[in-house]
Amino acid sequence: MSNWALIIYCGLITYFTRFTMIALIKKEMFNERIREILSFVPSAIFPAIIFPAIFIDNEGIMQIEDNPKILAAIIAMVIGIFSRSIIATIFSGLASYWILIFVV
Repeated sequence: MSNWALIIYCGLITYFTRFTMIALIKKEMFNERIREILSFVPSAIFPAIIFPAIFIDNEGIMQIEDNPKILAAIIAMVIGIFSRSIIATIFSGLASYWILIFVV
């Protein structure tokens, strides 16, 4: 089996497993309390994805001193709180990180 066939196969399996969860589960099955609890899942998962990328370097060691990612994340967080815009938050975080790396 070629690499492309394997990639397409894995993509289709992933798509159909996620599609069945979206298409087959009826929203009426969940009461209001469960829907409220599930609405917090993205907020709980996001830090688990982002924090290791900010605080852990390529060798797997926690890097707090002289880490431009931390300052860029703080700047992006402040912009995100005040602007309430995901695009502004992403661009401010990227721009501040690039400025900290290449200019400062």
